[in-house]
Amino acid sequence: MVQHERTITDIAGFGVGHHTDVEAGTGLTVIVAPEGSTGAADVRGGAPGTRETEMLRPENSVDRVDAILLAGGSAFGLDAAAGVMRWLREQGRGFRIGDAIIPIVPGAVIFDEGARRGLAPDQAAGYRAMQALTYSSCPTGRVGAGTGATVGKTMGFDRAQPGGLGSASVSLPGGVTVAALAVVNALGDVVDAGGRVLAGLTGNALEGTENMILGGQAGGAPMANTTLVVVATDAGLSKAEALRVSIMAGDGLARSIRPVHTPMDGDVVFTVSSGRRRADLLSVGTAAAVAVERAVRDSVCERDASRIDGS
Repeated sequence: MVQHERTITDIAGFGVGHHTDVEAGTGLTVIVAPEGSTGAADVRGGAPGTRETEMLRPENSVDRVDAILLAGGSAFGLDAAAGVMRWLREQGRGFRIGDAIIPIVPGAVIFDEGARRGLAPDQAAGYRAMQALTYSSCPTGRVGAGTGATVGKTMGFDRAQPGGLGSASVSLPGGVTVAALAVVNALGDVVDAGGRVLAGLTGNALEGTENMILGGQAGGAPMANTTLVVVATDAGLSKAEALRVSIMAGDGLARSIRPVHTPMDGDVVFTVSSGRRRADLLSVGTAAAVAVERAVRDSVCERDASRIDGS
């Protein structure tokens, strides 16, 4: 039997920093990993906006990550990574080549309300998010990269509802923890375990984006949708194993967002392992899917366990 906990900061050594700009309708979130952590990324959406995900492929040389950037502002939001890197270099974190220190900060972005106005987090915002870094809590909802997120956009922004940022974690026997942080800006709806829409397309008689699409009534916000996820664990994983966990974690998106991984979504799942405990890959991947499912629902729900579980 597993025990459901709360957020990604349940795992020792993982920290979260938010920068929230409510007026601009955008923001960013940085997840900082313990030194020596392994990372991987699975890109399933048809319209991704990413940086350094190729570096995380199992066949490539660098096998450590320092932080993951999730940002609004579409591709312009990737600029915030430079501020994150500057802060990390000042702390002596990064890949060393001679006297040079190169922090490894993969990232991905969403097209949020800020991007619609031509606004995006910049390098200064990335640095401020690092200054706000905490290892004891993870505020959720309309904060950080979830500030300007929306869901249910198949009939355009006017009939969408707010998305947001959510987090959850699962404890496995033996003391291993698997957690997820999700920024939900999907074309589809967020649904509970029974398929009831928690947040999404409003004012439709067919009760849901999925049925609207199947009924041939889809319009939409093309290329303006994405769900970003960071899975964190203290289980020891190689890059190849971390990639498998990312793939399995995608099932949590499929259980909580309908539809997902569309041609108009840029969905990405990162997995970061601090490698401090032993656990079998099947258990970690299964727990990752559960944590992602719960984190997605948490992004649009109050912190009520029965609602997040979908019961």
